[in-house]
Amino acid sequence: MGDTLHLYMEGGADASAAALKREKVLEGLQIPEEPAKSIQHTAKEYILEPILTDEEIRAKEGTYLTEKDIKTLIEEDADVYSYNPETKEKRLIAKFRKNVIPHEMIQLGWESFYITAAASRNRGAAAGPIQLDSAYWKKRKPTMVQGWSAKYYQDGKVSKMRVNNNVFSSTLGYFEQTPFMGLPCRLTAYTQKYYKYFKAGIPFVEELNHCFKVLNPEEYKRQKKACDEKPFYRIGNTAFSSLTVNRNFRTALHLDDGDFRKGYGNLSVIERGKYHGGYTIFPRYGVGFNLRTGDYLAMDVHEWHCNTEMYETKEDKAFNKKLDKIYHDDPSTGTLGGEKPFTRISFVCYLRDKIRGCSETATRKYYKAIQFDLDKGPVAPVKKTRKKKHSEDQE
Repeated sequence: MGDTLHLYMEGGADASAAALKREKVLEGLQIPEEPAKSIQHTAKEYILEPILTDEEIRAKEGTYLTEKDIKTLIEEDADVYSYNPETKEKRLIAKFRKNVIPHEMIQLGWESFYITAAASRNRGAAAGPIQLDSAYWKKRKPTMVQGWSAKYYQDGKVSKMRVNNNVFSSTLGYFEQTPFMGLPCRLTAYTQKYYKYFKAGIPFVEELNHCFKVLNPEEYKRQKKACDEKPFYRIGNTAFSSLTVNRNFRTALHLDDGDFRKGYGNLSVIERGKYHGGYTIFPRYGVGFNLRTGDYLAMDVHEWHCNTEMYETKEDKAFNKKLDKIYHDDPSTGTLGGEKPFTRISFVCYLRDKIRGCSETATRKYYKAIQFDLDKGPVAPVKKTRKKKHSEDQE
């Protein structure tokens, strides 16, 4: 994995200094002890009936759920289906496979993406109930608080935008046209900022794509065909235009939106340090998944889902206390998860549906205006034609 050393050579750092930084970043990385397994097409099957009605589950939108909401915790390979006793319909919820990501790809994914999850206040219901006691909101004067969003006073005036709790979450890859900002389809702002990391990490994304292709061949075929309509906006040779990278983000109950609905969601995580919890749950069916480094979860992101709290045991704290800090977050920003000594990076890969309407000509014109090179990334000095970053780029 020596080819990743260039990722650490910034600010005039030589190879020796870069190697030391790399060693620090890799410290505590939770690589599985057993070699990665081949993906098995079949696994133990679960068929679950709903334990909450549509009205009951919808009423919990934007709230945090706990381990008490899990009736069935899955920690081994499994295919999970829902069953509606009234309609007799059987529908796939998720396919879960343990330790199927090659270990060298885990390390590549970590080195490429560990720093790319930036603070965002635009994650909607997933960001959870407004936490007025957090540092972020204590620095402001919130008003018109409604569940997971609020406005606030700015220079004596109420803000125009409603915002959410501040969390670490960025969209990398491509985003569709944003007319009210005058922006065409493009690589997101954080992809441009971390372009060399993004490019280095493409093989890791392609590995997740391989899992998708093997486990969900029909959904993959539909999504790949749709993605190939606009290959200019495709991440490597995958069925994805985009991936959301989250850090220590405990999501509240939500549904994903904006993705290709005939495809499927693809989730994996990489962890540094130790913790417990953080289960991915589908509370309508009382099922949770213990998704850890090297695991892969194909999931119906249009079914209500969320994560449980991440916490440390006494043993976890002792282990994490020995780790060097690799993040230098400013606590005064109040970004949730930044206070934790461990790291859980989650990856959600998908195809943004509106990408299929993009104009490559308009995008190339935009890149030329902002002096962005698809081989090298941003070319200094950047002209002021670059539009102000918008929170949509951080979803």
